[in-house]
Amino acid sequence: MIIGSISENTKLEKRVAITPDIIKKYKSLGLDVCIEKDYALHLGITDKDYADEGADICSNGDEVISKSDAILQLNIISDENLNKMREKQILIGVLNAYSNEKKLKQLTSKNLIFLSLELLPRITRAQSMDILSSQANLAGYKAVIDSFAYFQKAIPMMMTAAGTISAAKVLVVGAGVAGLQAIATAKRMGAIVYATDVRLASKEQVESLGGKFLSVEGAENLETEGGYAKEASQEFKIKQEELLKDTLKKIDIVICTALIPGKKAPIIIKKEMIDVMPVGSIIYDLAASQGGNAELSKVNEIIDSNGVKIMGEANILNNLPVSASSLYAKNMFNFINNLFNKEKKIFELNLEDEIINNTMVK
Repeated sequence: MIIGSISENTKLEKRVAITPDIIKKYKSLGLDVCIEKDYALHLGITDKDYADEGADICSNGDEVISKSDAILQLNIISDENLNKMREKQILIGVLNAYSNEKKLKQLTSKNLIFLSLELLPRITRAQSMDILSSQANLAGYKAVIDSFAYFQKAIPMMMTAAGTISAAKVLVVGAGVAGLQAIATAKRMGAIVYATDVRLASKEQVESLGGKFLSVEGAENLETEGGYAKEASQEFKIKQEELLKDTLKKIDIVICTALIPGKKAPIIIKKEMIDVMPVGSIIYDLAASQGGNAELSKVNEIIDSNGVKIMGEANILNNLPVSASSLYAKNMFNFINNLFNKEKKIFELNLEDEIINNTMVK
């Protein structure tokens, strides 16, 4: 059996699904690996690096698709390449199964098999495959680094003979994986950190990292059985807005990370809240590509609203592609390791396995 990967559109996606260090692990399962020529050259990884580990270098993407039993990617491949796939061929990646639902269902009727990794269940056995967590971890870190670089004041408190510079105050909206890493990073760099989340269970995690948890009085716990946030009631939203508006008057930097799987990102920081923030403050919206948590957010633009800068990138991990690829490739291997039957030497779509059943687009 052969697994393969073709080059992503590097203008949109710089990460890769297979790194040289993981190839020996695939070979140990009994799988051959093929990649497109110059697959990761933009990351400083040459074809020789792959070949030395045992990968086959194909001249183009068509050859990879033709040879492979399973194709491993970051994102869904182009319509042109999808049409080149053959019956029972497998495509694995972050296929955005909700937004691409119609297209994927049309193609599954042609007997193509799609496994979308953002649909992995939040169970212990799937943790080593959890691409959302590994990538969000890096995104939370990078959002803090980028916003601090743009902020025109020092971050930690500094005491000098000339006087004292106060520590920057950071608010993290959403205390999932990205939010917790943002809290930890900002705290390590000397900021005073506040955080808010609709899931009350996150309070203990925030406080363990040295952050102050802002909670709405009398709030219910808005957490699904899978551990994700769910839509808040109108009453909760009104109370949260009042709390945030009062808090934002003293905040220098806001990191927005709140997402609801399969839905547009909730707007949490409204225009009237931005208006009360100090001039020179920064909002970094990690949810910008899904509509944004800040009302004025625009993808790949820096918006200036009365001296407050609102930033958001389509793919912040393009700024950390080597580290992000390394983690993603390991997540992908662990998923393949579960999917591949070592005795029969086949990919086994066992729908009684919660991991496979949840990720398979039906």
